[in-house]
Amino acid sequence: MGKRHDKLGIKQTIQRHWMDRVVQLILAGMSEAEIRNELDEFLKTQKQSGGTGQRGEKTYGMAVGILASWFSPDSDLVALRDDVLMLARNLPIEQWLPLHWLVISASYPFWFNVAKQVGRLFNLQDQITQAQVFGRIKEQYGDRETIARNARYTMRSFVAWGILKDSVTKGCYEKSPPFCVTDPSIAVLMFEAVLYAIPDGKVTLSLLLKNPALFPFQIPIISGDFISQHSKRIEIIRYGLDDELLKLKGK
Repeated sequence: MGKRHDKLGIKQTIQRHWMDRVVQLILAGMSEAEIRNELDEFLKTQKQSGGTGQRGEKTYGMAVGILASWFSPDSDLVALRDDVLMLARNLPIEQWLPLHWLVISASYPFWFNVAKQVGRLFNLQDQITQAQVFGRIKEQYGDRETIARNARYTMRSFVAWGILKDSVTKGCYEKSPPFCVTDPSIAVLMFEAVLYAIPDGKVTLSLLLKNPALFPFQIPIISGDFISQHSKRIEIIRYGLDDELLKLKGK
């Protein structure tokens, strides 16, 4: 999992309806090659701002890699993606937000880590600045311009998805009301995605339930027993007197 945790990969703002489009194409039974061709035609008219207009192949091609989290995931993420697709098939498109979130978080831990820093800041204050997030993410990834640029695109994607709101002050953000996840099966898959986003693939249940990277969501409280009954890929280990350790099987 090392390479995945080192890469950045968020090279432009990703619109939520682009993600919706990809899932619709997969559910329609299209092959990876067909999806790529369809996305080439679609994205050349889709601006990062959410509007429409012609774009160059180099620009829109950078979005395809992120969208491929859905249609061409790493081999160890295929089973997770397949389970998420099964849920998407039976949910209205308006309910796909947490599914997109977990698929990108597992494939692009940088996305997850930016969300974690945003969530930590919101635990301390009602309004955050871009500079605060950049400062924290650079502590983890290093002080390079590419780090700030990828973090900026990630945060603009959060705004495009409706989970962050622009403040009246430029470069400042406020948190949108949380998206309520009512299906515990989705919560289990979100927790699995967190494990893939963490390099060593393990975390205690108590910390997982409070993980700041999940700040956009209101997630039901579920037990370790429920997780073990509903996940083939998460192992539950007793941890201390009253906690449980969740880890990816085989890691």
